Amino acid sequence: MPGVCLRLWRAEGETLRIIHGEDPGWQPRVPSASGLASTPGGPACFMPLGGGADLWIETPAGGSGAPLQALLGVFLRTDRQLARLSEDLATRYEEIDLLYTISEILGHTVRLDAAALTIVRAVSEVVGARRASIVVYDPASGRLRTVAAQGFEPALAGLIAVDDPGSVAARVFREARPLIGGAPPGSATPADGRGYRGGAFMSVPICYQPQNGASRCVGVINLTDKIDGDRFSASEQKLVAAIANQIGAAIEIARLVEREREQQRVHDELELAHHLQASLLPAPTVLQGDAEAAVRCIPAEAVGGDFYTFTRLGLGLVGVMVGDVSSHGFAAALVMAAVLAAAGIHASSAETPDLTLSALRDSLAEKLNSSDTYLTVLYAILDPIAGRLTWASAGHPHAFRIPGAGAPERLEATAPPLGLAGAAEIGRRSVAWEKASDLLCLWTDGLVDAQNSEGERFGEARLLAALEARRTYPAERIVSEVIAEADGFAPHPADDRTLLVLRL
Repeated sequence: MPGVCLRLWRAEGETLRIIHGEDPGWQPRVPSASGLASTPGGPACFMPLGGGADLWIETPAGGSGAPLQALLGVFLRTDRQLARLSEDLATRYEEIDLLYTISEILGHTVRLDAAALTIVRAVSEVVGARRASIVVYDPASGRLRTVAAQGFEPALAGLIAVDDPGSVAARVFREARPLIGGAPPGSATPADGRGYRGGAFMSVPICYQPQNGASRCVGVINLTDKIDGDRFSASEQKLVAAIANQIGAAIEIARLVEREREQQRVHDELELAHHLQASLLPAPTVLQGDAEAAVRCIPAEAVGGDFYTFTRLGLGLVGVMVGDVSSHGFAAALVMAAVLAAAGIHASSAETPDLTLSALRDSLAEKLNSSDTYLTVLYAILDPIAGRLTWASAGHPHAFRIPGAGAPERLEATAPPLGLAGAAEIGRRSVAWEKASDLLCLWTDGLVDAQNSEGERFGEARLLAALEARRTYPAERIVSEVIAEADGFAPHPADDRTLLVLRL
């Protein structure tokens, strides 16, 4: 528009300051509602451009600049809208980048402690918080534990009681809903440097919802001391809530991994204990040349309280011992190990089975008393030259001689179980023994007490019938087939089971 003088002014208080165009050397007052003002150069028309920036455009009076004013107003408003849109897009990009970064962090670690500090710092930077922390519920203590902090030492936070009435984090955890606002009443900064230093705080619950399960709160994200404002915004709350959902899943994954590691560690230790205990039990081949033997000792858990041992006594004599420590598991296994160690000494030095069990009882007395445990045990010596089987039994009734023909003969107990009757006398008994024909069959109560799904016991009668039907078989075949029959009857026995068969 030739001949039109245009100037752009900005309102400062009650006057206008030139920001574009030739400086006239004077400052007009903010125009009235009519937009007309008297200037040293004559009357002029001032029109606000809008947009909230207090900008005014000056044109000569008469309205010739009105179309230009309107056009410039549209351009200015559009420019400002674009600026706001760009700012919003930049903010959204920053938030999306934060979510992606946290996903990457959590995706490359299974330990929340290792990633939590990086997450806290990143969130603090994006939402403009000077101080932040992540607290996680510890099921073992029933309290909230600070796993990472920005702006203060995590150790200062300590453990937070879930029912603490003065803790914002505890309240958010209990109610599983976010809290945003100014500093709570009475939350002045304490001497140790903890507490709220600014007027704004935001605490967002960290929740986890398993598939087909109910959501539960597992921790809290706390942000305080807003840098550029008095309160955190609703959009910032949504962002932190999205991050909290990712952290919630990471916490559960970390717990599952830790639980799996612990279970694997326990499994490995139990397997090692099982192998160690099995190594204490001799193989039947130690009697090769003197006797044919087979045995199965099967603990109900990784380790158990059943035991057996063989002893070569010279001149063809063979000693065999079977016993059962009360209960099962680790406590029984420890006593069983002590019994085997003592039995190895006493069986080779004593002349008769009763003296062996007496010495065994005396050496184990202190351990049996301190552990409130007892054991049943039978020790027998087979003499192929004299054709005799001599035994002593401390409360162990599961022992039979099965002849080549005829009914099984029980080897009766000759004393109470060790650990129950103090220094009671241990007697001994003997029977004739037919070499290459008779079978010595010893077992523990877990074998006959095993029950099927209807609650029926495998029972002594069923076991004896299975042994009698196979009395002419090799010892290994007898044991294998009888154990298989017992497993078929009661696949899930509750106690340790041992079966030993020996033929001279």
